[in-house]
Amino acid sequence: MKNSLIVLLVLLGQNQLLIAQTNVEKMITGIVASNGIKLEGISIVNCSNKMIAVTDVDGCFSIQAKDGDILNFSGIDYKYLRKYVYMFEYSSGTMEVNMNPKAIELDEVIINKYANITAENLGIIPKGMVRLTPQQRKLYDNSGGIQGLYSYLSGEKSFLKMNVEVEKKETMLKKLDYLFGNKYYTERLKIPEEYIKGFQYYCVENSEFVESLNLKNRTKTMFLMTNLAIAYNQNRLSE
Repeated sequence: MKNSLIVLLVLLGQNQLLIAQTNVEKMITGIVASNGIKLEGISIVNCSNKMIAVTDVDGCFSIQAKDGDILNFSGIDYKYLRKYVYMFEYSSGTMEVNMNPKAIELDEVIINKYANITAENLGIIPKGMVRLTPQQRKLYDNSGGIQGLYSYLSGEKSFLKMNVEVEKKETMLKKLDYLFGNKYYTERLKIPEEYIKGFQYYCVENSEFVESLNLKNRTKTMFLMTNLAIAYNQNRLSE
């Protein structure tokens, strides 16, 4: 009986010692990751002792804790996490934490939602302001003051005016390439493929055609193209 009492006292003493040891804080080292990716900049707060830690570039952190403490993990792009320090983690002094990314809710996609937003509406440029092309800008910059006089006397102004006209025609040609494919020229207008570019130049020399193209009047443009194609083919065959 006496021996049994001694054994019981020893066991109770060991149990109290074990409890006391688990209530002692020690440094816990851990790694925070999400789907295998180590997370940097995650904040960890021990709710018991108010100690704070932050993960490094490798997702590692160290913080004072004991068995049963609650650690709060938080990051901008990740869901808030509360985690207990379990006995096996306290004993080993290490832990691994996995955090889940926040779900990002996107606004409903609306086509042309901001179609009316322009440089004028935003106040970047005044409303009604004339927009100059690169060649028009060069001509404008050389039309006033001493530079304008020099440009006129040297003949550079005439050269710049010619560049503006060439630029306009190049813009018209690009519009034609965008609006009509080669098949339209060869099958509808009976223009051989090797003469398409020449016919386009022929069209942009016509002021009425250029006006309809600028006004985006597709019906009139196609009507004029048909008449121009007849004349172009007649001229081509007669040569």
